[in-house]
Amino acid sequence: MVDPSPPISSDPIQFGDRKAALRRTYRQTRAEHVDALPAGLRALMLSRPPAPLVEMFPEDATVGVYHPAGSEASALGWARWLTENGRKVALPWFASRGGPMEFRIWANTWDESQLEAGPWRALQPGKESEAVIPDLVVVPLLAFTASGHRLGQGGGHYDRWLAAHPQVTAIGLAWDCQIADELPVESHDHTLAAVVTPTRIYEVQPLERT
Repeated sequence: MVDPSPPISSDPIQFGDRKAALRRTYRQTRAEHVDALPAGLRALMLSRPPAPLVEMFPEDATVGVYHPAGSEASALGWARWLTENGRKVALPWFASRGGPMEFRIWANTWDESQLEAGPWRALQPGKESEAVIPDLVVVPLLAFTASGHRLGQGGGHYDRWLAAHPQVTAIGLAWDCQIADELPVESHDHTLAAVVTPTRIYEVQPLERT
């Protein structure tokens, strides 16, 4: 696959423009990739965490995942496997667009009627759900590198949350088409410990097994 990323400029304006252009490019690439997948095959992909990562989840762990939007790689299979296997699952939660991201428990991962549209339109638990700090978070992305750099939607919610909780391991979930040779990186960007695609685990840091 030809990587759409030209050399990255250090000029601040060009840097910001480059990130915006990359978001458009990878959003379209991701959507076209998902549209081309047969529905049956898509349903089988990413249906559970790969065996090498299962050891990272203690039986009493709380794992933060995300409810997929659009063509994002779905974390719902992971969420349901985690619930079936004795782990708690939490989703991002926002009180308002200006509020910080939190995580709140999704008690029944088969029942999406428990969720409501949040201020960013993503589905989230109700405000009565328990607030938690997950032991590990699985994050969405638009693009990633083999060295763990991530291009997100641009809101910075995960970077700020991870900066406030440096003890929490972050793993990306993506389609294979989302890999890039390089991405613009800023000082506040958080490096992922690993990225999982339907065909591969890109392990950046030695992952702590239980």
